[in-house]
Amino acid sequence: MQHFVFGLLILMSSFAVAADKPAHLFILSGQSNMAGMNPKSGFEPEAAKLFPDADVAYIKVAFGGQPIRLWVAEWDEIATKHGLDPAKVREKDKAKGTLYYQPILDQFAALLKKHPNPASVTFCWMQGERDAREGLHPAYADALQQLIANLRRDLKQPNMNFVIGRLSDHGKPTDANWQAVRKAQVDLSKADSRGAWVDCDDLNNKEKNGTMTDDLHYTKEGYELLGRRYVRQAKALMSGQKPADNGRPE
Repeated sequence: MQHFVFGLLILMSSFAVAADKPAHLFILSGQSNMAGMNPKSGFEPEAAKLFPDADVAYIKVAFGGQPIRLWVAEWDEIATKHGLDPAKVREKDKAKGTLYYQPILDQFAALLKKHPNPASVTFCWMQGERDAREGLHPAYADALQQLIANLRRDLKQPNMNFVIGRLSDHGKPTDANWQAVRKAQVDLSKADSRGAWVDCDDLNNKEKNGTMTDDLHYTKEGYELLGRRYVRQAKALMSGQKPADNGRPE
């Protein structure tokens, strides 16, 4: 991502710890807008409010400007199926392989030692800007679906919920690549009974030189609301309720 790159962040946190309480575990992952979300502002307070009688713990693995292929081992095969040339695409990659997938498995394994029998596991994803900008949208839906399937398998959590942060309105309606990724994210969440999505269109409104603009990255208040929306949609999924269809749970 241009002008706003975060370093790799692998964060584990647990709060409201009590041995006799059920545990809800979260995996936060993606690129810069996930890296920019401070869970202590928004996510943690909302979790404490919605799960007063449970432990909530999370890990966070996020890195700015990164494509989904660095999470998905099968990406080359998926890309080829959609008419893309993976070898050409990967010429720009400084790192090969799934750089950010194994850290999720490792950190989750450590989390399970503290919470061996979680009542729920939810994967929160905020990524896609890089794939849209590189014109890799044809492979995005299948890649994201594969990532979710891989996590359910490798974490041994077949009932894992997921909440996808949809790309914001930074990309204009005329940007077909951007719009294709947005649509793929919503369609995938609606096709899975354990999926939901979060609207980010109102999280990036910034004033620059007296003019309001839809920035690539979110405001401080936007990141806080992002965290709250993740928790609210996850709560609906855990409760067997329908998550907010507009991505803006109250």
